[in-house]
Amino acid sequence: MKITRNTPGQLILSDTPWFIGIALALFILAFAGAGLGAASSGGENLWFGIIFALMGGGMGFAAFCLFVRRVQVILGRSEGSLVIRRQSVFGYSRVEHRLADLSHAEVESTTSRSRTLYRPVLILDGGMSAGRHPVAEAYTSGRGPHQLAEAVNAWLPAAGPSKVDTGSQSA
Repeated sequence: MKITRNTPGQLILSDTPWFIGIALALFILAFAGAGLGAASSGGENLWFGIIFALMGGGMGFAAFCLFVRRVQVILGRSEGSLVIRRQSVFGYSRVEHRLADLSHAEVESTTSRSRTLYRPVLILDGGMSAGRHPVAEAYTSGRGPHQLAEAVNAWLPAAGPSKVDTGSQSA
């Protein structure tokens, strides 16, 4: 996830997984092409080619559906809103909260195979959706989640030393 706009009136965080999407599309094309190529040679390779194309392409398509998701978080000062948009092969969702309900951002951490992974979380302390709202479903390594939490906390109008927390929280 990265910061795509940071102005006094608007902060936009966006994640468009171009690399994994293109890689999976190439995977699908490679397996489908190889399978159809084998099937077109006829004879005993016909069924092998068809099964190879369907299984390989199908696994690639399933992975594409599971892993390729676009996420956009828009904080608008003039609108007083926090909008979280998610888009995948299965559809589009849009959740809107009052910006006043957003307290701050934090970073959650988890340990996997002796590596610590992180994800940014928005903390809403008011409204019907009060609680912790992960910005990304997946945890990742590196400083990216910390930078996003720091950017949100710096952008918020009421973010002072008492509201800023980019420390780790166990999930």
